[in-house]
Amino acid sequence: MVSIVRKAALWAAVSTSVLIAPHATLAETISGAMARAYANNPDLNAARAGLRATDEGVPIAKAGYRPQVSASATGTLTRVDAERTGTRDFHSGQIGISITQMIFDGFQTLNNVRAAESNVFSSRETLKANEIQILLAAAQAYANIARDQQVVSIRRQNLAFLREQLNASQARLEVGEGTRTDVSQAEAELANAQSLLVSAIAQLKQSEAVYVQIVGAAPTGIRQPAPANKAMPRSLDQAVATGLRENPQILAAQYAVDTAGFQVKSAEGTMLPGVVLQGAVTRNTGNVGTGLDDTTASITARVEVPIYQGGAEYGQIRQAKEILGQQRILVDSARASVQQTVVSAYAQLDSALARITASRSQISAANLALEGVIEERKVGQRTTLDVLDSQQDVLDAQEALAGAQRDAVVASYSLLAAMGRLTVKTQGLAVAEYRSEEHYEAVKDKWFGLRTVDGR
Repeated sequence: MVSIVRKAALWAAVSTSVLIAPHATLAETISGAMARAYANNPDLNAARAGLRATDEGVPIAKAGYRPQVSASATGTLTRVDAERTGTRDFHSGQIGISITQMIFDGFQTLNNVRAAESNVFSSRETLKANEIQILLAAAQAYANIARDQQVVSIRRQNLAFLREQLNASQARLEVGEGTRTDVSQAEAELANAQSLLVSAIAQLKQSEAVYVQIVGAAPTGIRQPAPANKAMPRSLDQAVATGLRENPQILAAQYAVDTAGFQVKSAEGTMLPGVVLQGAVTRNTGNVGTGLDDTTASITARVEVPIYQGGAEYGQIRQAKEILGQQRILVDSARASVQQTVVSAYAQLDSALARITASRSQISAANLALEGVIEERKVGQRTTLDVLDSQQDVLDAQEALAGAQRDAVVASYSLLAAMGRLTVKTQGLAVAEYRSEEHYEAVKDKWFGLRTVDGR
């Protein structure tokens, strides 16, 4: 049995599809469409912004390690109106600064930081999954336009053929070789062909609108693409194994398990003692009492031992454990889903490639049959209805080929997407790859700053 990769390569080599759109020099390739979508798609850019927001969870969690500094200032003015001494003003002021440092919090901060880091890694994989889905959507939109352009071209050619048949039927009627029934049949088929062409043009416009939504630019010079050939598996077993190992949905679910595990430990930390160290310096001024200014400094160590907090701590621990169990189950669910998607895409690709071969053979046979029926009609052995039926067979076979070519392209990229291989790097797309780790490295240890890394 010929492998899918080899059959796809053979199909690409012998493809004889015609370029429908003008200006070939400006033609967009399927790789170019995916690259544009990767750079311009607003949903993808929104997901990247969401990941940058998730990155900030790490420095937020690390704040538990760091000191908390606060300053305060107070001033009081008191006026006393006495009968003997008259009016006197008393003023006092106080200014101080305090520093609070958590020494031990039952490892809550440690586990919160680890949970935040795991959440970042999970969100990165989720972003990668979003990127793959956008690239797949761009490839599908491109293939849909290529198919719809072919269908429009086929139906226009069919319309021209039917006009010729109508003219021929009318000419035979005028010389007494045909009947009015032949003319009516040709007219009815021509009207139906016009309706089919209008529907095909409407479908093409809808596909172009979807393309603009995903890619962010109008389609130009769309060609019939070949199925994907980069990073394709050699067998179904290899495809499944790769998907279970590299699919970002599975990896995101595994990181989510780590996050939930650290959150369990953090919740359990609320049951452990805590140690806090606090230092304060205060300056008192004024003319109250002795009227002397003074400065005081203090250092306080406080140990807190939780005994009972209304039962909330126990409920939070149980809740965290249930969430951990849920995340573990979701990993199994993700694996099953990925395996099903890989097998389905592999089967669809195999089927589409087989349909391409069958449709080509069908077109060749249908064209020969049509030529024969036309010649037989010339000698009176066939009717106009026979010619129209044969032409319909050709039309059906041509449209079936266009659909099979589209299905082969979409199935091949769907297979890569399910395997986690539909990426900028594996497909060699001409676009700068978004590196989420750069923002993470820039913010993970920040102590100060209001501006984001892009200056906002």
